[in-house]
Amino acid sequence: QVQLVESGGGLVQAGDSLRLSCAASGRTIDRHFAVAWFRQAPGKEREFVGCIIRGHGGPKYADSVKGRTTISADNAMKTVSLHMTSLNPDDTAVYFCAADLAQSRFTYQFGSAYKYWGQGTQVTVSS
Repeated sequence: QVQLVESGGGLVQAGDSLRLSCAASGRTIDRHFAVAWFRQAPGKEREFVGCIIRGHGGPKYADSVKGRTTISADNAMKTVSLHMTSLNPDDTAVYFCAADLAQSRFTYQFGSAYKYWGQGTQVTVSS
C-alpha cells in the first residue's frame, strides 16, 4: 500500500513559478517505483504532466510542460516535487500525484497505469 498527499497549490500570477510536493508513504523503496503528476482542468480530461521512475533514467515530461517543468525526488522517493515556471492560465487545474510499480510495458503517461492517487491540490493561475 502507498499513500500520497500533495501540497503546495494555491493562487499564483501568470509568469510565476510554483513547487508542488507529493509525500509518499508505504512501499516506496521498491525498484521501478514510479510517481507521476497529472492535472485536470475544469471540463477537461486528466492530463499527464510528468513522471519519475526509479531505475529508469531521468524524468519524463509531457510536451505541453517540457522545458519549464522539473520533477525531482529524494533517494527514498518519499517526497516527489514538481517545479513549474512561466505559469500561464492554461496551467490552472487540480494537480494529482499518482504512484505504482513500473511493470513491463508500463504506460507511464496514462492514468490507468497507476493504482495509488493523492487527493489533489488546486493550482490557479491568474492573468
